[in-house]
Amino acid sequence: MSLGEFDHIERLRRLADHPAALGLLDDAAVLDGLVITHDSIAEGVHFLSSDPPASVGWKLVAVNLSDLAAKGAEPLAALMSLTISGDGEWESAFIDGIGAACESYGLALIGGDTIALPDGAPRVLGLTAIGRAGEKVPRRTGGKPGDRLWIVGTLGDSAAGLAKLQSDEDATGPLVDIYRRPIPLLVPGKALGPHANAMMDISDGLLIDARRMAQASGCAATIDLDAIPLSNAFFAERGGGLSARMFAATGGDDYALLAALPAGFDPALSLSSPPGTRFSCVGTLAADGPSLSVTAGSRQIELPEHLGHEHRGNSRPPVADRP
Repeated sequence: MSLGEFDHIERLRRLADHPAALGLLDDAAVLDGLVITHDSIAEGVHFLSSDPPASVGWKLVAVNLSDLAAKGAEPLAALMSLTISGDGEWESAFIDGIGAACESYGLALIGGDTIALPDGAPRVLGLTAIGRAGEKVPRRTGGKPGDRLWIVGTLGDSAAGLAKLQSDEDATGPLVDIYRRPIPLLVPGKALGPHANAMMDISDGLLIDARRMAQASGCAATIDLDAIPLSNAFFAERGGGLSARMFAATGGDDYALLAALPAGFDPALSLSSPPGTRFSCVGTLAADGPSLSVTAGSRQIELPEHLGHEHRGNSRPPVADRP
């Protein structure tokens, strides 16, 4: 029997017994006032071979910063693992993308490692991001019965952009742009941090990540598909029907934020956020958990077979995901 991501994490959890590891229930560790996270991206899994290397560099930084955003942390520094293959032209453009993202978000590159790959081997690239923790670091485990589940950002754009590229590698447009260059929601994350009982970024899909929060918090999560936020570009490409909303809720690679906030706290009214920041209440937490249910049109619907992306040992089409 093959082992999946959950099986390996369970084994690693027994090794990661330092308090900073937070029981491996979060995407980041908290150590001496620092929030530390590491993400890797692999060619053919998290990015397409045809993606511009500069956009791959940007994305590697952005997905790590999204973890810091989910902890309300301020970016400080990073360490990078760089694999080199061929004549080095790809890596040169990749480094340009790393530099652009680091400059945009005030992230200092302070070290790392480089290794050479055999010709034809898929690239696997990693980054460790370090941030300064705020007074409160929201965790997945802090959700409480009665909390409202809020999303910051929109869902489905990246998965729709990936689908366009899988059909036509020369595709362009806003959906392709957000797939290739996600925007970490650092400012809203920092503003939400002191108020959120639980918070995480939506990287593998809303449904699977909401279930993870519910399990970590010991709560029952209910998600209303009718309430999930869709961009104008997504709506124009796929519409707003049930199948489109389920696609958006399970596609992953969003890097929106999912926050459990006390009932009565409306972040759109209570926080000062950058213009255009979108807050959407999409569900609730209740006491009879842990579990996940989904509604649409005021009725409960059957959960799909796949709630989002899970790492497994078998091959699969490229869909960005997180450890």
